[in-house]
Amino acid sequence: MQKINRNVVLALLSLTSLVFLLFQLCYYKFYLSQKNGAAFSKVRGSQSGQDSTRWHVVRKFLGLISSHNIPVYLIDPLILGLIDKDIEQIRSSPDGPSPECKYFCAPRDFTTFALLDKTWKHEVGLFRTAEKMGFQWLKIINKDPRLDGMDDLSGMEIPLHYIFKLASHAIHLVVFYERSGNFLWHGPLRLKQHMDRKFVPFRKLHFGRYPGAYEKPELLLVSIDDLKVQIPKNPSSFLEEMSHSRFLECRYREARAFFQLYPDDASLDAVEFRKRAKSLLHLAALTLNNLGVKFWLSSGTCLGWYRQCNVIPHSKDVDLGIFIRDYKADIIPAFQKAGLPLKHKFGKVEDSLELSFQGEDDVKLDIFFFYEEDDHIWNGGTQAKSGKKFKYLFPKFTLCWTEFVELKVHVPCETLQYVEANYGPEWKVPVKTWDWKSSPSNVQDNGVWPVDEWDDVIQIY
Repeated sequence: MQKINRNVVLALLSLTSLVFLLFQLCYYKFYLSQKNGAAFSKVRGSQSGQDSTRWHVVRKFLGLISSHNIPVYLIDPLILGLIDKDIEQIRSSPDGPSPECKYFCAPRDFTTFALLDKTWKHEVGLFRTAEKMGFQWLKIINKDPRLDGMDDLSGMEIPLHYIFKLASHAIHLVVFYERSGNFLWHGPLRLKQHMDRKFVPFRKLHFGRYPGAYEKPELLLVSIDDLKVQIPKNPSSFLEEMSHSRFLECRYREARAFFQLYPDDASLDAVEFRKRAKSLLHLAALTLNNLGVKFWLSSGTCLGWYRQCNVIPHSKDVDLGIFIRDYKADIIPAFQKAGLPLKHKFGKVEDSLELSFQGEDDVKLDIFFFYEEDDHIWNGGTQAKSGKKFKYLFPKFTLCWTEFVELKVHVPCETLQYVEANYGPEWKVPVKTWDWKSSPSNVQDNGVWPVDEWDDVIQIY
């Protein structure tokens, strides 16, 4: 009897343990997995739990934003790079290109999406739903630069980035805003002092270290790894744009300080000149952009942007820079077709090329071509009456976007070094008398054009 009781007890204990184990498995599968993203719906080709976690988090995020009718599109550079290799197959296959989880299961800490601010309302309900689905979230806000101006430095803050974290993966949602230059802009990701810097590995984020400027993308709805998602129609173009997207704001605070020392010229002549210069710059940008020629604000036009956020009224011209590697023979006929006749052409493609076009009411457009050496960059100048050559040396620089007179345009990223090279350490002090042959800090004599070349290298119209 005692032996039977012992066996019954052991059997009951074993049964109880089995039931408890089954309860734990069910609890894990149907409750914890849904809350924390640790269980994985059937996903094609999932190789491991970690791979499936990424796919699962993306799926839940897409479900979250879909339930609140928020249109987002994929801008993750790693995934877009993979998609670009298969783009034709993806476009032609409604169910995706492969039975494998190839894209959203790729190893990464984040998946990055974009949101156009005007397409949704900032609803508290979104974040409540996110929390119910198991997401932790973080909002990064900062000042709205679009409201800055000479009369007001706005303190209004706007959302720039959102981070949604679930299990071991995070979604980075970048908020894009429309700017007056008809382009999209996103702000930097700057954490406030009270924010948890260990929330996610912020340094690994692809978007946010610097502000960025982008053209408005055409979107394509595709099926990838069993998920419907919008992507830029041309991923390779977007990735190229991303690599050169850094944006610099005009320095309104410094400009206001400048005008306190040197009151702005508000005369009718100054107002009219700025109006014509703006029109000329817009026409030049349209012409060069249509040719696919990259250019930037140079000389006095760059100084005006950097120092006072406006065209310098006594400059009397608009100055642009172009790398000689980007020169196209179509430039002159394109400007002439746009109604800007050639005023002079100095130098040649191999050496010191400079073009000047006549705008409206004696406002001219000067285009300087820049040549790259091992440790510096330079552009040339020519004195027509003597054939003397001059060279202007600059430290090497890269190009950033900015917004100037309601136009998206390039400036040197290293603007201070660029301006100081040209105008010296006293660049903040206005100078109305300027001799291009001797005033610049970076000017050097560069010989004389041979007389037998003058007909080619000194052309005045």
